[in-house]
Amino acid sequence: MNETSRGGSRASPLASIRVGVAALRVNPLRTLLATLGVIIGVASLVAVLSLGDGMEAYARRQVERTTSVQNVMVGPITHDTADGIRIAREQWTLFGKNDVADAERRVPGVAAVGLMYNGTTLIAPPAGGRERAAYVIAASASAPVMAGLELRWGRFFTPAEVRDDAPVVVVSHAAAKALSRTGQPEALLGDTLRLRGTALRVIGIAAPDERETGALQVSVPLGLGPAVMTAEEAARPRRLVLKAKKVEEVEQVRAAAGAWLTGRYGPWEKRFEISTDQARSAQMKQGFLLFKLFMGAITAISLLVGGIGIMNVLLSSVTERTREIGIRKAVGARRRDIVLQFLSESVAITGSGSLVGLVLGVAAAFGITAAMRAYLDAPIHAGLSPSTLLVAAVSAVVVGLSFGTYPAVRASRLSPVDAIRHE
Repeated sequence: MNETSRGGSRASPLASIRVGVAALRVNPLRTLLATLGVIIGVASLVAVLSLGDGMEAYARRQVERTTSVQNVMVGPITHDTADGIRIAREQWTLFGKNDVADAERRVPGVAAVGLMYNGTTLIAPPAGGRERAAYVIAASASAPVMAGLELRWGRFFTPAEVRDDAPVVVVSHAAAKALSRTGQPEALLGDTLRLRGTALRVIGIAAPDERETGALQVSVPLGLGPAVMTAEEAARPRRLVLKAKKVEEVEQVRAAAGAWLTGRYGPWEKRFEISTDQARSAQMKQGFLLFKLFMGAITAISLLVGGIGIMNVLLSSVTERTREIGIRKAVGARRRDIVLQFLSESVAITGSGSLVGLVLGVAAAFGITAAMRAYLDAPIHAGLSPSTLLVAAVSAVVVGLSFGTYPAVRASRLSPVDAIRHE
């Protein structure tokens, strides 16, 4: 007898779950209405999270491409102040390609390390004719990342080409059009240009930029700067730029840059300065945080609506099945068995609803971003990440348990005698 009782006790939770699931099949319309609320809630949750991730990624790309808020600038101090007057120093440290390579290895948390300095040059066109004046940028291989440069044809120079001072050049779209033999920008690719007598092969042509003023512009590997610009321009102070991976990590990169300077140059506070766009960086961080809080509030409302629907359906279920609950308690069902029965119904509703809602939410997010790309010409894509799927699954279970608890506890507290007599 004792073994049977123990076996029955062990089986009762499974029996309660089976009873709860069977009750859902008995009332398909009621189950459908409850599930519909969860489907809408989870679909809204997934769609909003996916759209939010995609829009945040797009915003971060725009910030990275068009602003300098993620940059940490390291430069030499070129002036001292005495008696309220800025006195120019006669000497300062010129950063070079070895500094770029060392910073890339030793400074943690950076997306790229760049070094660029500007000057002017004279270009002899391949077809002959008068020399054309142009701005020249001597740059490290990370210049496209640092400056948001997009190429239409060809490529930018590689780290190996910067290391070896390879005779290559990348030209702006306006420069390619002006220097081409045919007037077609792409025809200049592969030709040889002479910058102040130095022969360089064209390996890349930039895409058109609305910010272009019409002046010609070219980029050469870092070490070729002194050969293609004046000595005075090549001796100007140079700033090493370290780009943080995220706006939120700018201060960590700034601290790491100070440690790197100490290791490479010793006490540096009187020789170098480290600067960031701290005010704009703080604004960006606050903006991203507010965006996340706003998206979280919207998703919470969506889940709340679905949860209230579940609770209402289960409360009406308790009222309709009062006699059934009384009979179960009269034949030995305990309070926890009744609670488990109704909680299993709630979790089954949220589980099935979340699967359907997940599919609909993903479809909606990708459909909306496709429409945005078509009508706004903005490269926005839905960001479906494992964290989004995990949040949807966990939220569905939490909502099912949370909003199913009150109806379950209310059902378990019914008196067997009063429940059986209920009409």
